[in-house]
Amino acid sequence: MNTFDSLSQKEQQEFLKFPVYISLLAANKDGETDEKEKQVAIAFDHMKTYSCNPTLADFYSKADKAFEKSIIELDNELPQGEQERETAIKAALTKLEKLLLKFDETYRATMHQSMRSFTEHVSAAHFDALENLIFPIPIKGLTY
Repeated sequence: MNTFDSLSQKEQQEFLKFPVYISLLAANKDGETDEKEKQVAIAFDHMKTYSCNPTLADFYSKADKAFEKSIIELDNELPQGEQERETAIKAALTKLEKLLLKFDETYRATMHQSMRSFTEHVSAAHFDALENLIFPIPIKGLTY
């Protein structure tokens, strides 16, 4: 059975942007999404098609087809500036959360766990283990 049967076609298209919005929110530390963050998010989304919880396999199969285009389009459409951008992304995520309520509790919990992994992965896009080995203490202007 298709897990998206309870959503209209338009709702499905919006719901598939869930990981895009999560990625953009995770990358919003400076009010924009840089190329490295986009590439990390795109690669992670693609990887999810092979490594996700089986409950989300259909979702990621469909989301992967539009992820790269969606992240570029939404990144360009969202307002500039950290606070304005965060507000717009959170408003979109609130709408997506309402769609998520159409699914059972297990699916919702699995989706939330998966979206947390996007947040963690994209947030760490600029993490450099070698840099942390050489400079274990953060030094303003050098490591951040």
